[in-house]
Amino acid sequence: MTSFMFESRRNRLQLLALLVSMAAVAGMVQAEEVKLAEGKLTMAAPESWEKKQPRTRIVEVEYSVPAEEAETAAARLTMMASGGGVQANIDRWFGQFEQPNKKATKDVAKVEKMELAGVPVHMVDISGKFKDQPRGPFGPTVVRENYRMLGAIIETTNAGTYYVKLYGPAETIHENEKQFVSLIKSLKIAK
Repeated sequence: MTSFMFESRRNRLQLLALLVSMAAVAGMVQAEEVKLAEGKLTMAAPESWEKKQPRTRIVEVEYSVPAEEAETAAARLTMMASGGGVQANIDRWFGQFEQPNKKATKDVAKVEKMELAGVPVHMVDISGKFKDQPRGPFGPTVVRENYRMLGAIIETTNAGTYYVKLYGPAETIHENEKQFVSLIKSLKIAK
């Protein structure tokens, strides 16, 4: 009988270990590797984000980020290389938003510079009325209330400057902010 109790206890412990490992796997967010600049830069995007055909030729990679239940639109994430300088692009992003009470967007936005994977990365967080141009820079502008944008500008020496921009309804962005930061922090640069 002692042998049976031992086996039973060992089986229970094995079952418990299996259940704990299954719960850990279920709670993990799977990631999809994103390659930019012919593989010189890589990041890990959440599997729940849907990869899309980019709307324009200048966008290298595009994702649709699921809308929250209360929202009517998904968010859009774009990744692309571009010139024009870091500050000029941040200023352009500021110009895409309007603030209440005639405040300047640059006065309410958050801009932070950090180093990731050995390169400078500029993180930008902007909220307000977004002046969207869904048909591209020469199409009509649609003003979208209560929008937010998270952006990252990655300056590399071997692949140029990359711009990662997530924008959409503020609640959708809020719910995906940690995933966006994880995406940027997963940056790896090939030597």
